Amino acid sequence: MSVADVGRKRRTDAGEAADRSERCLGERGIVARPEMKIGVAREIKPDEYRVALTPAGARELVQHGHDVLVEAGAGEGSAFADAAYAAVGAHIVSGDEVWSESELLLKVKEPVESEYGQLRPGLVLFTYLHIAADEPLTRALLESGVVAVAYETVETDHRALPLLAPMSEIAGRLAAQAAAYFLEKPLGGRGLLLGGVPGVAPARVVVIGGGIVGYNAAVIAIGLGANVTILERSIDRMRHLDEILSGRVSLVMSSALQIEESLLDADAVIGAVLIPGARAPKLITREMLREMKNGAVFCDVAIDQGGCAETSHPTTHSEPVYEAEGVTHYCVANMPGAVPITSTKALTNATLPYVEEIADHGLPEAVARDPALARGVNVLDGHLTYEAVAEAHGLEYTPLEDVLPLSPV
Repeated sequence: MSVADVGRKRRTDAGEAADRSERCLGERGIVARPEMKIGVAREIKPDEYRVALTPAGARELVQHGHDVLVEAGAGEGSAFADAAYAAVGAHIVSGDEVWSESELLLKVKEPVESEYGQLRPGLVLFTYLHIAADEPLTRALLESGVVAVAYETVETDHRALPLLAPMSEIAGRLAAQAAAYFLEKPLGGRGLLLGGVPGVAPARVVVIGGGIVGYNAAVIAIGLGANVTILERSIDRMRHLDEILSGRVSLVMSSALQIEESLLDADAVIGAVLIPGARAPKLITREMLREMKNGAVFCDVAIDQGGCAETSHPTTHSEPVYEAEGVTHYCVANMPGAVPITSTKALTNATLPYVEEIADHGLPEAVARDPALARGVNVLDGHLTYEAVAEAHGLEYTPLEDVLPLSPV
C-alpha cells in the first residue's frame, strides 16, 4: 500500500472514529488523534553527535498521544541519557526496532550506505538530506519506496527556510571560529591573529553570500576584530545587512570578477552560498585559489550541497582540513555536530511543530494543510518530487500534486 493510500485510509478511519466519538468528546473539547509510532535513530555518520529530538520534544509528542521510540544511546552525544527519554514516556529500543517499527523516523543527517537496507515503503523519513549532491542516496531513496522529507527544503511562502536556519546560524558562527583557528602558523595558516592588535592591521575576511550563514559568519568575524567584506547579489539584502550590522562591514555586489579580485587580498574566505535544495554553484575556481595568499584559509559551508569551490570535498571533524593550491580548506560536512548540545536544542525547537503536524494528521493531510512542509517532500513512492534535485542528477521530476492530493479534507 502506498503512502497516498495509507493517507486516504488514515483520513477515512479517522473520520469514522470522529463520527462515533463526536457526541461524547465534543462537549469536553477533546480532539481524537490517530496514534503514530515516531522513531529517533542514533546517528552513525563519523563525528556526528547530534540527535533529532530532545527529551522535551519527546514529552510533547507523548502528550499528543504518540508512541516515541528512541534508539538506545541516541542522545548520548548531546548529553541526553536514555533515562531522560524514558522518564518522559519514550521507549528505548534497539536500532533494528527503531527502523522497522517506526512510521515516522527522525534523524539529523542523511542515511549512510549501511542504512540503505533499512529504508522501506510506508516509512516517512524526516531529516537533512542534501541529495542534490548525492546521487547514490537519491537512487536508494527512490528504489526503497520510502517517503523522504528534507529539513533543508521546507520553505515558507516568503522563501524562508525555517528548519535550515538554526543550523545555518551555528555553521556560520563556527566557520568564523575555524578561520581564526586555522590561520595560526602551527596549523598551516599564514600566522595571523584575526583581529590584529593596536598598530597591526587585522586579517581580511571575505564572506561570499549574505544569507543566514554569511550574516552569522560576519557577526563573529567582526566580533573578533577582523576586516570583513560580504559579497552578495541582492541589493535589498545588502541594504538590510548594512542596517543591522551598523555599517561595520563592506558590502559589495557579487560577480565572478569581484570574487576573483576579493580573493587576492583575503586572508580567510567563507563560502556561504545557497540555492535551496540544489547543488551549490562553483563560484571559486582552482585558478582563483592559486592566486590567493599562501596559508590563507577557505571555509566552505556549502559543502553539504557539493561545495562552492572546484577544490572542495567533504571532510570530518576528526580530519577537518586539507591543503589545495596553498590554501587551507575547511570543508566539514556537519559543522554544527561539533556543538551538539546547542545544535540539538536549536534543531528540535525548529522541527517539532512540523513533526507534530505529520504525527497528528498523517503526512498526506499535513502537506495538504501546510505548503511549506509540502516543499520539503523530496521523494515519495518512487517519485522524485523536488525539481532541483531531479535537475542535478538528470532524473525524472514528478510534481508532488501528481502523486499526492494537496487539498485538505
